[in-house]
Amino acid sequence: MSGKAAASGRRVLVTGGAGYIGSHIVDRLVERGDEVTVLDDFSTGSERNLSQHAGEARLRTVRGDVLDAEIVDRLVSSHPLVFHLAAAVGVRHIVERPLESVLTNVRGTENVLASAHRAGARVLLASTSEIYGRSEAVPFREEGDRVLGPTWVHRWSYSTAKAIDEHLAFAYAERGLRVSVVRYFNSYGPRIDERGYGSVIARFAGQALAGVPITVHGDGRQTRSFTFVSDTVRGTILAAERDEAVGGVFNIGSAREVSIGELAQRIRDGLRSASPIELVPYESYYPKGFQDTRRRLPDVARAREVLGFEATVPLEEGLERTLAWCREHYGSTATR
Repeated sequence: MSGKAAASGRRVLVTGGAGYIGSHIVDRLVERGDEVTVLDDFSTGSERNLSQHAGEARLRTVRGDVLDAEIVDRLVSSHPLVFHLAAAVGVRHIVERPLESVLTNVRGTENVLASAHRAGARVLLASTSEIYGRSEAVPFREEGDRVLGPTWVHRWSYSTAKAIDEHLAFAYAERGLRVSVVRYFNSYGPRIDERGYGSVIARFAGQALAGVPITVHGDGRQTRSFTFVSDTVRGTILAAERDEAVGGVFNIGSAREVSIGELAQRIRDGLRSASPIELVPYESYYPKGFQDTRRRLPDVARAREVLGFEATVPLEEGLERTLAWCREHYGSTATR
């Protein structure tokens, strides 16, 4: 194993680069000296997420959609490395707009992969822990079986669309595309937005700051693994650039799990909020028939062995940094 990442100073394209995770990846790439182009339609991304780079010659922003095959092809052809993060994200968004979400996630990814194959570019495809669905084989291993609910429950359309993305990636890999896949496990940190990644923490923080009840769905005993964004970014870049990662899929997450009820308490205490914590049925937030998973915890052995990656930021530290950001940016009127 060479264990070496690519040298800095290269041209890199980040689709969805104005989003929560994408903008943090852009930060790291620009910081190390890469010339970065962001493609984003700003439907969920924000110009504020990139405002710290205003006037930076190494960053160019293009407003556009990955569904536009022409603009994707033009940009990919001039960038030897592509981070593909543009997608419809957020469980509530998916269940409310299933058709648009599936089409964006599948067609957009196919455009990126096809262009990269023609151009000989290397691609990092961002996927999700939702891939595993309702599997009870915890911790989840990359080669584990997927277990999903019925097709008329829109919750599973996101998992299915991202799985198709992965199928497309590996099909192109068989034709010579240098591609790697990462599956994110609840990334959180500054810039979290309840419309996308970090939605539970963002919603709880907003409610706590507004002094309204912190609403925990179900019985609150369901558990998740939360990964601070600096760890998410580090694992993503390693998967994008290490030679050993080509053709592989990697869980990028923390090996620690916490119940959602405990998380709500930690956030309330961290923000010194008087908000009560209330258990509410899923139907109060999601359409009838919504299905959730009880546990979601990654097996991180492959990422550790192949990428040399392991999450290092403990939940206590990550939450403190995240809540400080929420306190500054959400304001007292937030009701998320």
